[in-house]
Amino acid sequence: MEETDLCGSSIFRCDQRLCSADVLPSSEVRARMEVSVLNFLEFLTSPSPAVPHLSLIKRRLDNTGLRQGLVNDVSSIFLSHSFCKRSLMRTKEAKAFIRVWKAMELCFQVLERGKQVTQRELFYRLLCESPDYFTSQAQVNMAVQDLVALLHCTRQSLGIMASSRGAISGRLKLLDPETGVIDCSVLGSAGYAISGDLNLLQKLIFHSDARYIIVLEKDAIFQRLVEDQIFNQIPSILITAKGYPDMATRFLLHRLSREFSGLPILALVDWNPAGVAILCTYKFGSASMGLEAYRYACDVRWLGLRSEDLPSLPVSAMNDLTARDLQISRSLMSSRMLPGPHRAELEMMAAMGKRVEMEALYYRGFGFLGKYVAQKIVRGDYI
Repeated sequence: MEETDLCGSSIFRCDQRLCSADVLPSSEVRARMEVSVLNFLEFLTSPSPAVPHLSLIKRRLDNTGLRQGLVNDVSSIFLSHSFCKRSLMRTKEAKAFIRVWKAMELCFQVLERGKQVTQRELFYRLLCESPDYFTSQAQVNMAVQDLVALLHCTRQSLGIMASSRGAISGRLKLLDPETGVIDCSVLGSAGYAISGDLNLLQKLIFHSDARYIIVLEKDAIFQRLVEDQIFNQIPSILITAKGYPDMATRFLLHRLSREFSGLPILALVDWNPAGVAILCTYKFGSASMGLEAYRYACDVRWLGLRSEDLPSLPVSAMNDLTARDLQISRSLMSSRMLPGPHRAELEMMAAMGKRVEMEALYYRGFGFLGKYVAQKIVRGDYI
């Protein structure tokens, strides 16, 4: 049996060239699933049977480009037109091919019932129903991304909720149509937990007199600044994903950037390659997000830590770069999207062989972190 390109032979042929995923209503997503299945069966039952393969956009850094917004300063990653294949005829790809259809079947059921699930919930369901094909969360994540690439719709449209670790605090009131007004400034150091339900986040109404939005890499730094109520010194909204940015936190930050388009968004991250990678994910998106890579990019500026801050820190606060640091640095340096100032910071890290965490500022006292942030903002010291 010869192979036939299922994507290229379906109604999604024109959509392939967009290399993007849309937010679609449940009815349209289910219709696209049904068309895909019918096309698959048509190929198998035709007078000259052929086993279809799936041509999917490559989700790799070497298949990305950078596009500039026409009406704002936001740049974002987009995926180019290089494809990879999932084929039933190739031993190494057969299971991956089947996983796409298994994931589609389950998402179809979720949409039919008007429900939402997390990718973790998908994993346990698929592990129980199809143990021969799903043995790890990574396999489910890959199948979901393949499904996004096949149907050209977002995970949200597939009924998949984002897993969120994020929190928000400061000069922001959230009006939830169901629960009323939430004042984020009086919720304590933990802040308001960001829901993984993007539909719920989309319904929130914002009220704020903030002049800045501050993105924190670390929860501990977030809690310290909230505890010190820096948002009363510098009218601001504080947000953190507690590490690498998750979809829900990026979604909410993007909504805030649209709602309050005049507010500078400033990021406080460790002076190490991982900190730069986190900053760039907020700023440009992530190639690993596949066709959703371009969504939720914001014009995030780098407040700190930066190399100019190092002279005020003791040498003992500097740690050696790890093998993981060097790997992240090489990946970032190979990217065409990396801005010149960010590249220069990475080069200095590599030359020194050192990294510094935000907590190093505490050597000047626990109250110094807030002063450091306030002084840099007042001076406009960000890039």
